[in-house]
Amino acid sequence: MFTGIVEEVGRVASRRGSRLRVEAQRVVRGLRPGDSVAVDGVCLTAVRVDRSGFEADLGPATLQRTTLGRRKAGDPVNLERPLRLAQRLGGHLVQGHVDAVGRVKWVRPDGQARWMEVAAPTSVLRYLVERGSVAVDGVSLTVAALTSRSFRVCLIPQTLQRTTLGLRGPGDPVNLEVDVLAKYLERLLGGSGR
Repeated sequence: MFTGIVEEVGRVASRRGSRLRVEAQRVVRGLRPGDSVAVDGVCLTAVRVDRSGFEADLGPATLQRTTLGRRKAGDPVNLERPLRLAQRLGGHLVQGHVDAVGRVKWVRPDGQARWMEVAAPTSVLRYLVERGSVAVDGVSLTVAALTSRSFRVCLIPQTLQRTTLGLRGPGDPVNLEVDVLAKYLERLLGGSGR
C-alpha cells in the first residue's frame, strides 16, 4: 500500500526484455529483494538492489495495462516505497494496481500552478468524484472537475517540482488508479464492480 506522495524521481537505466533497472538514491535505502516499490504508480517487486538503484521484472499484465513498457533508458519515473502502518497518510490509499492508461489532453499554466486535463476510459471515470482522489503516475491528486470523457486536476508547484507530472504534455500517456474504496463500495452494494 502506498500514499501517492512521491519520494524521489528516479531514472530508467535500462530495460532488457521484461527486466527494468531504475537508478535511484533515496528509495534504495533499506530496500531489499522481495520488497515492493511503486514506479510511476505501478507496484513492482525489487529483485536486485544496490546503492545506485534496483531491478524489477515486468509481468505481461504490467506491460499491457501500464506505461512501463513504453519507458526507455533516461526516462524519469516517480518512486515511492510502501506505507508503514505507523506512518502518516499524506495522500490517499494507493495500491499500485493501475486501472487504466489515460492520455493528457492539455496543460495550462495558472500562476505558478498548472491545470491538467486527462482523458480517461469510462471504467475509470465511473469511480471519480469532484474533490475525490485519483493517482496519476502514482501521484495522489484531487479531482477538480469531471466531464463524460476526462477529469481535471490542478498541479501545485510542489507537485510540479517533485514529480514527473511537470514534464507531461498533450498526448502523453499516464497511469491511472482510482480509489479502491469506491470499487469495494460498488461491489458491496451489488454493482458491476470487477
